[in-house]
Amino acid sequence: MDDLRIRTASPADVDTVLAFWKVAAEGTSVSDDRDGVERLIARDPGALILAVRDGEPVGTVIAGFDGWRCHLYRLAVHPDHRRQGIGAALLAAAEERFVRLGGRRADAMVLDRNERAHPAWRAAGYTAQPEWSRWVKPLRPHAK
Repeated sequence: MDDLRIRTASPADVDTVLAFWKVAAEGTSVSDDRDGVERLIARDPGALILAVRDGEPVGTVIAGFDGWRCHLYRLAVHPDHRRQGIGAALLAAAEERFVRLGGRRADAMVLDRNERAHPAWRAAGYTAQPEWSRWVKPLRPHAK
């Protein structure tokens, strides 16, 4: 892990991050496009955190804070680099960011069907809340 660097993403990273998510992330999001990631970085430059090894991303997490809640999205580690502590390092960086911003509790968006990820989240101290459901509404049509 000595060669692992944790840093925030810049606008120059957008295409690389999008390509990385196609390989490493489970599922897709309506925001998985250049415009969505550029908007995220412009609005909250510290939110998209990268784990980089040899100049290439090996992990990502989005640590969004709206002033009230701390939200984690897009925790993804490249399949060739899993089980090496990269996810834990990304979560530690995200949680440190939340504490600096005054956050009190973090929540994570984790797909129910992504059962490989559930043990990692549990190991990091997160628990599923069966009494909550996520309700969504697309705000505009989106072409992929």
